[in-house]
Amino acid sequence: MAGTQMTSTPTEADIAARLDQLGQLRGAIGQAIVGQDAVVEQLLVGLLAGGHCLIEGVPGLGKTLLVRTLGQALSLDFRRVQFTPDLMPSDILGTEVLEEDHGTGHRHFRFQPGPVFTNLFLADELNRTPPKTQAALLEAMQEHTVSYAGVTHSLAEPFFVLATQNPLEQAGTYPLPEAQLDRFLLNIRVGYPTAAEEREILVQTTGGTTAAVPQVMTGPDIVALQAWVRQVHVGAGLLSWITALVRSSRPGPEAPAAVRDYVRWGAGPRAGQALVLAAKARALLHGRLAATREDVAALAAPVMRHRLLLSFAAEAERKTTDDVVAALLSALPAPGPD
Repeated sequence: MAGTQMTSTPTEADIAARLDQLGQLRGAIGQAIVGQDAVVEQLLVGLLAGGHCLIEGVPGLGKTLLVRTLGQALSLDFRRVQFTPDLMPSDILGTEVLEEDHGTGHRHFRFQPGPVFTNLFLADELNRTPPKTQAALLEAMQEHTVSYAGVTHSLAEPFFVLATQNPLEQAGTYPLPEAQLDRFLLNIRVGYPTAAEEREILVQTTGGTTAAVPQVMTGPDIVALQAWVRQVHVGAGLLSWITALVRSSRPGPEAPAAVRDYVRWGAGPRAGQALVLAAKARALLHGRLAATREDVAALAAPVMRHRLLLSFAAEAERKTTDDVVAALLSALPAPGPD
């Protein structure tokens, strides 16, 4: 199926073919990744929605392996940058180099693209580098362009940033600024594996062979699927429900108790946009052309957890953003009719 051209309006046959492709993609990822089904699904949702993902977890949980495996299975140009305290913006975006024409002797500057000029960019341990270098990714993530010396350079499509970060309690980390956090469609949490999964990891990683990851999709396949996501239906009732969910996260006299007690800043309009796109992508991932409340509820925490700023009271009572989102989902009435 790799490299198959798809029509702009999906038919039942197109959907069946797409489901087969995505099934192959999940299987390819499963060749190297044990368990983590929810994490893999959220990663694919981010890819189909055309957004970027921030993957968080303690060291050693396979975050980098997961992203590298995705790049291998998608047959995309893949670059990885290990973010360190001495990394400079030019190390990511590129720089101008002075060249001399040996025939004429004239010298001129030529832009040398950096590693961000790729399809799948892995920013490994993004919060290990200072804010100046973190901010270098902002324009690339939002506009899919890089401006240097007054010239704007376009990035290839699809362009997908996957950033990993260690928990902020780890030594030597720099918290990402709110403006950059908001550029990530999803904040994906990677937890510890189950006992059975951990045993299987030991078996797979300590033997003499390494699992081969087949290439099952291409860049044009991904671009076509991203166009399909935009066509997935979101009913008027569900759209109003998403609006109410996002607005209920903002402190105010009429806010739910969990927000009044624990939230300093609520989610902005970009959270609503992200929820709609993520719900559409999840629906398509499950073979549906209409999003449901279950799609929204499944992705509310990954979409909103990095867009809420908790109060000191929340920290004192060990409340998390996921706790607040769960409370909002419970308090909000069911969506109205379409």
